[in-house]
Amino acid sequence: MDFLKNILDLGPTVMMPIIFFILGLCFKVKPGRAFQAGMLVGIGFTGINLIVGMLLNSLGPATQDMVQRLGANLTVIDAGWATGAAIGWSSPLVPFVVVGAILLNVVLLAINKTQIVNIDIFNYWLILLPGSMVYYQTDSLLMGTAASLLIYLIAFIIGGLTAPAIQKMYNMRGVAFVHATCGVYVPIGIFVNYVIEKIPVLNKIDLSPENIIKKLGILGEPITLATILGAGMGALAGWPVGKSLFLAVQVAAVMILLPKMVGITVEGVMIVRDAAEDVLKKIFPGREFYIGMDTALLIGEPCIIATGLLLIPAALVIAILLPGNRMLPFVDLASIVFVISMVAPFCKRNMFRIFVTGCFIITIALYAGTDLSGNYVDAADKANVKLPSNVTSTELGNLVSSYNTPVGWAVVKASEFIGYMP
Repeated sequence: MDFLKNILDLGPTVMMPIIFFILGLCFKVKPGRAFQAGMLVGIGFTGINLIVGMLLNSLGPATQDMVQRLGANLTVIDAGWATGAAIGWSSPLVPFVVVGAILLNVVLLAINKTQIVNIDIFNYWLILLPGSMVYYQTDSLLMGTAASLLIYLIAFIIGGLTAPAIQKMYNMRGVAFVHATCGVYVPIGIFVNYVIEKIPVLNKIDLSPENIIKKLGILGEPITLATILGAGMGALAGWPVGKSLFLAVQVAAVMILLPKMVGITVEGVMIVRDAAEDVLKKIFPGREFYIGMDTALLIGEPCIIATGLLLIPAALVIAILLPGNRMLPFVDLASIVFVISMVAPFCKRNMFRIFVTGCFIITIALYAGTDLSGNYVDAADKANVKLPSNVTSTELGNLVSSYNTPVGWAVVKASEFIGYMP
């Protein structure tokens, strides 16, 4: 367990080059070419992490100032996804869930029920967190592990079904996303898109990036939209003009630089992916295979970044207005961009439809987070997880997570029911 923790502590920027180098050799890529593939993936992820880190570090203070200006009196504080990850990776379930998840992937490949070879190991925390809640609720390693693997299986099914549409929209061949947060919200995007299609007037609203550029010219360009949205975030935070303009430039930089880093990462992925396809098709004729990756590869799309920025103030307004909600979006506000990354292809890249979907997602996450705040605190306490310095509440959760998705919530509540049975 300590060995696995040490490996994970290296982070994706070190893990990914090693994984892709080994995979390249396994799929008969020459060592020099395999090294190049691994380093391209590592360099790409380094760039992605630096740029996303800049975005989160820039937006974090702005969102916190927005929260203070609104004076929201909500008692369940969003402690951020990093807290949730720490709870998951500190769980006694880790060895059972990690081995079980890998074996599940192998079995699904062997019986031809998936095309995905998932290497996104760090995001196993997304299945470990709700599984840990089940374990602490029932005191059963078996039930906690089963809960984690059930959520993983559902994420696998969604990852396979969504892969073709995501590959087409993002122009990424041979990749898929087994994600227990982002993937679970895809059906909501499909539902919202279907309903809007049936509503006159609303079904005519087309806020796709291409249509915005066509209508607004330079004002609709991604770099312009990012600048305006960044400055607007600063204004909502009550920042002076100079500080708001600095934020605007940083957000615009993310809009331009992130897709370039994604492109470098994909270049490395394709070297191994193409070699894997050649080898696997000889072993399994007629089958196609995808490499499971982190959804960080998806957030460089302009419609995702722009809609994610719009959802930050929307999340605060929704939290204040929702009757019965006690959860305050806080640390994870800047990470909202991730939850809409997989729904975009099913909303036709239309930012209006993605925004509406995002509002529904936030509503669900807030209500589920409020309901499971006690379970979250219990898991954090038993895992001895240290909270961020700016979080002092005794009621906790995190907005962008897996335990407060419809699937995660249902699994945890089912364990509560079973735990109460004689």
